[in-house]
Amino acid sequence: MKPKHNKAKRENSLDRGVSTLEEAGAWFARQSIEEIECVVPDLAGVARGKIMPVRKFLGTPSMNLPLAVFYQTITGDFPESEGAVNAVQSDTDIFLTPDFATLAAVPWAQDPTAQVIHDAFHPDGRPVEEAPRQVLRRVLALYAERNWNPIVAPEIEFYLVDRNTDPDYPLKPPVGRSGRPETGRQGYSISAVNEFDALFEDMYEYSERQGLEIDTLIHESGVAQMEINLRHGHPLELADQVFMMKRTIREAALEHEIYATFMAKPMASEPGSAMHIHQSIVDRKGRNLFSDEDGQETELFHGFIGGQQKYLPAIMAILAPYVNSYRRIARDSGAPVNTQWGYDNRTCGLRVPPSDPANRRLENRIPSSDANPYLAIAAVLATGYLGMVEGLKPSAPVETDAGVEGVQLPRSLSESLALFKACQPLVEILGPTFIAAYDRVKQAEYETFMRTISPWEREFLLLNV
Repeated sequence: MKPKHNKAKRENSLDRGVSTLEEAGAWFARQSIEEIECVVPDLAGVARGKIMPVRKFLGTPSMNLPLAVFYQTITGDFPESEGAVNAVQSDTDIFLTPDFATLAAVPWAQDPTAQVIHDAFHPDGRPVEEAPRQVLRRVLALYAERNWNPIVAPEIEFYLVDRNTDPDYPLKPPVGRSGRPETGRQGYSISAVNEFDALFEDMYEYSERQGLEIDTLIHESGVAQMEINLRHGHPLELADQVFMMKRTIREAALEHEIYATFMAKPMASEPGSAMHIHQSIVDRKGRNLFSDEDGQETELFHGFIGGQQKYLPAIMAILAPYVNSYRRIARDSGAPVNTQWGYDNRTCGLRVPPSDPANRRLENRIPSSDANPYLAIAAVLATGYLGMVEGLKPSAPVETDAGVEGVQLPRSLSESLALFKACQPLVEILGPTFIAAYDRVKQAEYETFMRTISPWEREFLLLNV
C-alpha cells in the first residue's frame, strides 16, 4: 500500500476556487504549486488542454487551442472537414479563459500541481458554441430569464476491473484485499466495498483536496460495480464535479493497479452503468417550484415531467453517446428502457423519489455513465424546460413494471442521431452549430466502429452463412 499523505499538507489543500488572478497567485504560493493543468472538457468529456509552469500562467492566464479540439472523436481522429464551419476547415485557434472558481489541487500528481477548467471563446469574444460548458450555460440562461434556478444531483455508476492491456480479452473483476475477486453479485454489501478500502480511502482524500462533495458510496448490483452520489447543487458546478470525479476515480484506481471504467456496458453478463440525474427547480428565494403552498404538485412539475417524456427519444444521442451505450438499453437488462414515469418506481425511465414537498424532484434514470456530464445535464434540463413552457401534460404514473411494454427508446446511435437533428425545439435551445458538430463527431465514431469485426460475427457467421 502506498504511504499516506502528510496530514498537515492535506488540511492546507482543502480550499478550492478563487475569484481573480491575483487571488490565484496567492493560492499557488500557499500550496507551493509548481505547475498547472489548464483543461477544457471536449465533446466526450475528455480533459484537453496544456500543462504550464505557474509563472507562465500568471503572466498569460489565457491560452490558445485549435477549434478542432471540439471535433476530435473518442478514437483521436477528426471527421472530414468538408462542409464544416470555416474555422474548422482552416484549423483556426480559439481562446481559453480560466474559470477561477474551479481552481483545485491535482492530488495524485508527483509534484505540487493545480488544475483549472477553462471556457472557450472565439477571437471576437463570442463563446464557442461547440464547447460543452457553453451548451449547459446556454440552457441555464433560458431558466434565468424566467427566474428559475435548476438544482441537480448526479449519481455515477462505474466498475472496478482487473488491468486489461489487450482489448481482445473480456474484462474481469479485480482481486480485493482478501486475495480473491468477486464471484457473485453483492449489491449494497459493505464487506464487498471494504475489499477495496485502500483505493476508496485515496479516492475520498483526493476528492476532499479538490473540494468534491461525495454524499454516499455504495456497491451496486454488478460484480465490483460501485456508485458515487454527489450532493445537490448548481448544474454547472455539479457537471464540473462529475468531470473531475471521473478523473479522480480513474487515477485512484490506477495507483492500486486496477482500472475504473465508466463504459455503459463493460461486461456482457453484468448490468450496465448509469448516471442518474435528480432535478428540481427553485425560485430566487429557494422555494421549490414543483410544490405549491399546500405541498401539492404544481403544473410546472407536471410540465417538467411531460417535457422529458416527450423529448427523451430526441436526446438519446447525448444520454447514450456510443455504440456500447445501447447494449445497456435492452429489455431485461435491468436498465429502464421507456419514457414512463412513476412514484418510486425504478422500472420507469423517470422516477419521482419519496420526499417532502420542499425536496420534490424528478430522477432521470436513462443517461449512461459514459455520457458527458455537461451535455447530459443540459439535455435533460432542456427537455424539462420545453415541457414547462409548452404546458405539456404527462401520462398517468405507472405503478407496476413499466418494462412490460418493451423498449420505447432508440436502439442505436444512428437512430438517435436522426431524431436529435430532426427535433427543431432542441436545435434552437442547444444551438445549431453544436448539433451539427456533435452529429459530425458521432457519425465519424460510428463509421470507425463499423470497420471492426466482433467475436459474435466470427462465432456465428464465419461457418454458418
